[in-house]
Amino acid sequence: MISARRANKRRVTRFRTKLLAAMMLVVSTVTAFGLYLAQRNVTAAAQRDLQQNFQAELSSLDKVQELRNAALAERCRALALRPRIHAALEDNALDLLYPSAKDELRDLMEGEEPSAEQATPSLHAKFYRFLDGAGAVLSPPNPKDVGELDSKAEAQLGLKKLPETQQIGYIRKNSDATDEIVDQVVAVPIFSTETGEVISTLVVGFRPIELTGKGAGAGMNNGIWVNGQLHLPVLSKSAQAALGREIAKALSNSASAQSNFSVTVNAAPQLLFYKRLNPDSLFPPAYQICVYPLADSMAQLHRLRWQIGGAGALLLLGGLVASHFVASRLAVPVEKLALDSEENRAQRKRAEAALASTSEQLKRSTRYSADASHQLKSPVTLLRAGLEGLLAREDFKREIYEELSALLHQTHRLSGVIDDLLLLSRMDAGHLELESQPVNLSQIIEEWLDDLGALPDSPDVKIERDVPADLYIAGEKRYTSLIVQNLLENARRYNRPGGLIRVTAHRERGEVVLAIGNTGHSIPRDAQEHVFERFHHSSTGSDVSSHGLGLNLARNLARLHGGNLRLVGSEKDWTEFEARFRITAQTPDGANQTI
Repeated sequence: MISARRANKRRVTRFRTKLLAAMMLVVSTVTAFGLYLAQRNVTAAAQRDLQQNFQAELSSLDKVQELRNAALAERCRALALRPRIHAALEDNALDLLYPSAKDELRDLMEGEEPSAEQATPSLHAKFYRFLDGAGAVLSPPNPKDVGELDSKAEAQLGLKKLPETQQIGYIRKNSDATDEIVDQVVAVPIFSTETGEVISTLVVGFRPIELTGKGAGAGMNNGIWVNGQLHLPVLSKSAQAALGREIAKALSNSASAQSNFSVTVNAAPQLLFYKRLNPDSLFPPAYQICVYPLADSMAQLHRLRWQIGGAGALLLLGGLVASHFVASRLAVPVEKLALDSEENRAQRKRAEAALASTSEQLKRSTRYSADASHQLKSPVTLLRAGLEGLLAREDFKREIYEELSALLHQTHRLSGVIDDLLLLSRMDAGHLELESQPVNLSQIIEEWLDDLGALPDSPDVKIERDVPADLYIAGEKRYTSLIVQNLLENARRYNRPGGLIRVTAHRERGEVVLAIGNTGHSIPRDAQEHVFERFHHSSTGSDVSSHGLGLNLARNLARLHGGNLRLVGSEKDWTEFEARFRITAQTPDGANQTI
């Protein structure tokens, strides 16, 4: 027992260790997953905020651009309606074109150029040129009046054909100098008043509208990518070239007009956004570039990582304490269960040993009952034969004959007890098997009722019967007859003079129900549950003696037939028993029996 307890204690310790490890693993997994989600959420939130800032900046740029383009389109339409400009273009009087346009566009070109902060809403132009019918630039006679451009910049204003709608483009100026700049150009078609066809295009150059960066915070840098090169003055030439290659690679791998990706600029992480500025334009594609530093976001992420790490450490510590406490609490019932299981195992072994001993004793008792019954049967038979021989003599007194008759009756009674014991022994040993066949229960009841009235010691009782004819049940006739005999003899034996015996039978859901009731002293309530026990004598107040085997034998035989026998009730001068039998499927002659 001590070794078993030690083994149980070791198992409980292993269980506690495994439970503690499992809980720590769960806590660690939850902490790591929380850290991962927090980092991902912070990164996604930072990128989402920067994306919203970029979209807000572009939205403001688009609004200003629309105002500028609308005003310029209106100016160009008014310009095309000028008789001198219209005549110069339609009559191909190019020598009069720029002088005439100078007077019309004087307010657009003259005056001081506004600063970068003031240029955003302004229509102040830096230069303008006209294109001929083939889209080539018409060189002005006096470049100073229309804005000076070098040959490379002026060549960028030409188009392969004249557009029918307003076009936006960007050109690079002073590309070989350190102060390279990018200008925005707007090409507005000029239509003939007679034919409605495009006869020329006015190309006007402006300072590009720059993003303010107010919503993005300090550190945001913006520029323009055009003709495969990046214009971002805050960066060095080498940094611009490297970043331009990254942008070109991203544009070649993506068909989207706007997107973002992470880059490293001057050894610092940055988030770069780009968007096409002139979709569907005849000019080369240009992109607005915004570079946002991620230092603040990285610092915030680093702080959050430390915070989550600290919280995770505290959670791990708390989980360790909690898991240790929970494991200790859970181990107590497990340990108790293990001890109880060991005790139950020992009790089960003792119970199995006791059951085996009882079974062996029962077998010996069954064998003894059978042997005793066989041994008693022969002397009782001899005794009965001797008594019958003495009764055959005629030289005894009347008193002696009465004594001999009483002794002979007792031998018959003792023979019945011996037969019942033999039958019970066979049933207990499982050696009694029925030869099931259709049995006419109605006929058996009628026969025993006729015999019951012929007995000499029968009290004066009234018999009522309600038994349909030809009630067939499945069983063996002699054992079925024994059941009916025991029930009717009990009803007669424990009845009172002038009493009543009622016998009824009927079919009910595939069974035949036989009920036998009688008047007389009732069975006490505390004795009713023992009436089917062997050698039980009912305390009914009657002086009738019996061996106490009849009801036990009748119930065992009823159950062997697939039915049952029970006491319905015993009170107020009435006792009733009910026997149930399985109804048979056919009569002895093979005809179908109605169920």
